[in-house]
Amino acid sequence: RWRRRASGSGASGSRGGGREPSAEERAEPAAQKPHPLQPTIHVAIVCAGYNASRDVVTLVKSVLFHRRNPLHFHFITDSIAQQILASLFHTWMVPAVRVNFYDADELKSEVSWIPNKHYSGIYGLMKLVLTKTLPSELQKVIVLDTDITFATDIAELWAVFHKFKGQQVLGLVENQSDWYLGNLWKNHRPWPALGRGFNTGVILLLLDRLRKLRWEQMWRLTAERELMSMLSTSLADQDIFNAVIKQNPFLVHQLPCFWNVQLSDHTRSEKCYKDVSDLKVIHWNSPKKLRVKNKHVEFFRNLYLTFLEYDGNLLRRELFGCPSETDHNSENLQKTLLELDEDDPCYEFRRERFTVHRTHLYFLHYEYQPSSDQTDVTLVAQLSMDRLQMLEAICKHWEGPISLALYLSDAEAQQFLRYAQGSEVLMSRSNVGYHIVYKEGQFYPVNLLRNVAMRQVNTPYMFLSDIDFLPMYGLYEYLRKSVVQLDMANTKKALVVPAFETLRYRLSYPKSKAELLSQLDMGTLFTFRYHVWTKGHAPTNFAKWRTATTPYMVQWEADFEPYVMVRRDCPEYDRRFVGFGWNKVSHIMELDAQEYEFVVLPNAYMIHMPHAPSFDITKFRSNKQYRVCLKTLKEEFQQNMSRRYGFAALKYMTADNNS
Repeated sequence: RWRRRASGSGASGSRGGGREPSAEERAEPAAQKPHPLQPTIHVAIVCAGYNASRDVVTLVKSVLFHRRNPLHFHFITDSIAQQILASLFHTWMVPAVRVNFYDADELKSEVSWIPNKHYSGIYGLMKLVLTKTLPSELQKVIVLDTDITFATDIAELWAVFHKFKGQQVLGLVENQSDWYLGNLWKNHRPWPALGRGFNTGVILLLLDRLRKLRWEQMWRLTAERELMSMLSTSLADQDIFNAVIKQNPFLVHQLPCFWNVQLSDHTRSEKCYKDVSDLKVIHWNSPKKLRVKNKHVEFFRNLYLTFLEYDGNLLRRELFGCPSETDHNSENLQKTLLELDEDDPCYEFRRERFTVHRTHLYFLHYEYQPSSDQTDVTLVAQLSMDRLQMLEAICKHWEGPISLALYLSDAEAQQFLRYAQGSEVLMSRSNVGYHIVYKEGQFYPVNLLRNVAMRQVNTPYMFLSDIDFLPMYGLYEYLRKSVVQLDMANTKKALVVPAFETLRYRLSYPKSKAELLSQLDMGTLFTFRYHVWTKGHAPTNFAKWRTATTPYMVQWEADFEPYVMVRRDCPEYDRRFVGFGWNKVSHIMELDAQEYEFVVLPNAYMIHMPHAPSFDITKFRSNKQYRVCLKTLKEEFQQNMSRRYGFAALKYMTADNNS
């Protein structure tokens, strides 16, 4: 679990590697002793909510792509963005990158008194309090909006600090729209500014000097005075920065405009560059973002899309001539991988178990509070790009919360985003958590995906399903009633939902058990996998289910792999099983070892819908080595089970030998 702590400055800080920084680590780079040629560059970003967390990744990728220095990101976040970004950086494992988080909720009272009409809301004012928020030892920082794309090494911008003279403490680019000239429309009355004013999407802050100038007092007095006549800010922190500068022009070092090419409407950004090599930083600062009017917008858009879809795994490269700080997580991982035998014919399988996949939790907006009656249940599933078309159907069949892990490349994640945003069905649901696990390696890490989806469940129970199954209409409510009837809270039970399948792409979905039985008799439906793998579901006892009116217990048998509802605290899936084969069987075996009772629900069912065979099942069928390795992993798993669960687990060895 990610731990948070409050530091003396009223901010909470955590390290991207899952441990908290010491006082020395939070200090200025001098205490970290980086390579003398490569100073650590500090970057501060305010980021709140699901959408901004997604946008900021493109900015971070563009910075990482060009950089040659160690980087230290300081994120001022709400709890949502902290959860998402902490998990993302922790799994990204980029060398020579440190991350701290500061709790924006603790800072709200500093700026909540300022009425603000800007779409960024209260978070648009947080840059004003960075002198107070960031560690007192930190002397300078580059502050960026989330809608920025870098086209050059950020070290070039960091070097501009050396050009500050006299009392200059703020590095800013002139505003490229006519906003502060006050002539955009009749009665347009902007805040006071020096000439065209300055844009705060990119700021160089000399924090130590600002603190000496009593910046805190300076901006507050200015804001209080201006608000008496202006009543509210229109452009959030930018209005207040400009009002302070108007009174104290000596504070600003004006940056060349290529450091913040602003693509808003009515902009003079085209005067900033003559050709591509001039571009340094692009700022999508219109609410319309990529749909803005500019004669070079196609070029800018393509540059942005390059980073949007760029494979983030490629940014894990070590920096030349820059020994990075020791990261114990990656050190332990390297040690584990070195212990594996590369000549082992199952090496690739074993390696997959330790692969750290970049993970972006809650890729889309999510909003759901479990009901107070403690019966709530989340459907858990995982999928890749070729199963996207199942999402709408599942949403129509299951109205409760859903937690999904999607295995995608960076480019596919953007395709998924477009697909979801274009779907009325998906956009009308806020109780579906979409968690992207980025592709790496040659196997489909099915059990890792299931575990990622399970860890994000916030209801007491979860229904462990697969994406190609449609649950019966009303299953969500039926399972909630079963929680009470079968005293799930106080007993270890796995409630079995009988599984059926159809070979028809256009099935008239049965509305009741009676209708399902009739389709079964007519041959429209079959019990799941009866013709290829009867053992998987035979213990469900379909003959008994036909006439059952009350729940009944069944015994575990070898290769049993039903779909079950369990408490949230059930064991996770075993990661050694990837691709096709034994991934669910091993989990059900562990439930049995932990003495879960398997109880079949008499009025529940789910139906597997037809689709093209997955890449992994094809590999399993065609590749003998694949099958040999699966058998080896299976035997190792069973040995682990007998070590962990003792005498009771011996039956798994004998059952397997008999099967």
